[in-house]
Amino acid sequence: MKKRSWLPIRSVVLALSVLLVTAAVACGSGDPTPQPVVSEPTATVNDAAVDDGSTAGDDAMDGDADMKDDAMDGDADMKDDAMDGDGDMKDDAMDGDGDMKDDAMDGDGDMKDDAMDGEGDMKDDAMDGDADMKDDEMMSDDEMVEHQGPVFTVLIENIGTVFDFSSSGVAGDGPAGPGDKFSFEFEAAPGDALSFATMFVPSNDFFFAPSEQGIQLYDESGNPLSGDVTDQIMLWDAGVEADQEPGAGSEQPLMNSGNSPDTPDTDSTVRVAADTFGNLPTVASVVRVTVTHLGGTRFEAVIENVSTGTTLVTADGVSSAVPLTPPLWVVHSNPAPLFSEAEIDRGEGLEVLAETGAAAQLAASIAARTGLTSPIAPGVFAVIDGDAQLYQIGEADQGIGLEALAEDGSPAQLADSISAAAGVVSSGSFTTPSGADGPAPALPGDSYEFTFEAVIGDRLSLATMLVQTNDLFFAPEFGWIDLFSASGEPISGDLTSQFLLWDAGTEVNQAPGAGPDQAPRQAEPDTGESETANVAPVDDGYTYPDVDAMIRVTITSQG
Repeated sequence: MKKRSWLPIRSVVLALSVLLVTAAVACGSGDPTPQPVVSEPTATVNDAAVDDGSTAGDDAMDGDADMKDDAMDGDADMKDDAMDGDGDMKDDAMDGDGDMKDDAMDGDGDMKDDAMDGEGDMKDDAMDGDADMKDDEMMSDDEMVEHQGPVFTVLIENIGTVFDFSSSGVAGDGPAGPGDKFSFEFEAAPGDALSFATMFVPSNDFFFAPSEQGIQLYDESGNPLSGDVTDQIMLWDAGVEADQEPGAGSEQPLMNSGNSPDTPDTDSTVRVAADTFGNLPTVASVVRVTVTHLGGTRFEAVIENVSTGTTLVTADGVSSAVPLTPPLWVVHSNPAPLFSEAEIDRGEGLEVLAETGAAAQLAASIAARTGLTSPIAPGVFAVIDGDAQLYQIGEADQGIGLEALAEDGSPAQLADSISAAAGVVSSGSFTTPSGADGPAPALPGDSYEFTFEAVIGDRLSLATMLVQTNDLFFAPEFGWIDLFSASGEPISGDLTSQFLLWDAGTEVNQAPGAGPDQAPRQAEPDTGESETANVAPVDDGYTYPDVDAMIRVTITSQG
């Protein structure tokens, strides 16, 4: 058995993450209170190498600091090592004159002063949990030398980005004439809205879009909405080019290929398009927009061109349909993703879309701000020198607490279970982000840190939940990481490349960042459709950022 001398060791969605996952941590889903970060004063570390209740005091030393050898007389014969019937030592350590030499026993028979040699090293007069002496024999000096390992510090950082939007894209690859339509599917959570922009082609800079608030996808009770939403669509003026008669302007895309010099608008703000020339058709005579809930958090939007050859009529009597361009669309939880009414264009690409119909520049700008924003949750670590594992790769959950950690961000049960497992040298939980006042998820920019001691042959395993999922967690690719090199040197540096995003296989996965049964949105812990699958790298058809775009794990050693 190895012996150790242990050291004490941005949005509404994010706000909900903190509240709900913190509650799960605090409650432990009915499990014991979670153990906090090991490097903090409140840390819990389980040391397999310390006997319960044993304390080393000042073992019987004579005046010149020579050990009396468990009370031997001058002839080296043991006087009275006698044990009474109940196993308590009666007169252990009498010298030749019968005086007790200070092997002091307290009132209940516990040995207070475990034998120290002349240099103050503990001789390991090992006591069992009942305070009975198991091994009254002395060890040689060589046997008593303990290998003290270096101290390791692990830092787990959430380096994810706080994104403005959960999904976005461009529908179609060419204009839509009468009877044509654009359609696209997307995931959205309660509180999300849909916005899009598509050019009214026979204009200088007009485009169809909903208001800044977007098209609401759920009602106030969180129920998904479906139906015709055309009445929420308006025709907007981008305010970047002077208006000419719709369908007749020389600077419009359909006239002179749109190559004439642009005349700046005298009103440079984005606003509802004015019918200055008296021939603007109604929105509903050009476009029909429907949104359909497909199930779960998935929706489909259809933008249909319903114009005809007589929809737009110019002052000289020329009539025509109104082509539409491929729409840029975005799912958002905050208003005004594309523009703000009565403010100038932001220069992100809306001008180009409104003047030419090209969505690429705006799409690139929006895409750079689209993605999964997620905290990571309090987790568990273990230093192992045997076969113990926090999770068994390719096997179903062991029922020792991984489910609660991976689904709800609650480490309590797993931390408690692993502490008693064979082959675990020490273990604990990390629950409090660095600099925080108490247990909480680590948001982008936050981190967890813990410290432990290890010796050659020891390995590290740890697990922490990706909060905006049903049961995914970060953990080492092979279940553990060697703490020492082949040459016996303690490791140090970036370990992130050795981590994968794992699926615990205990709950059916939903769209990341949108699922109603995920921690930030579930009504209570342990909510969601159960499944019985093996622990494996996530492969569920959804898209996730790369591991090294979400977390960074580093380790340092000292001593």
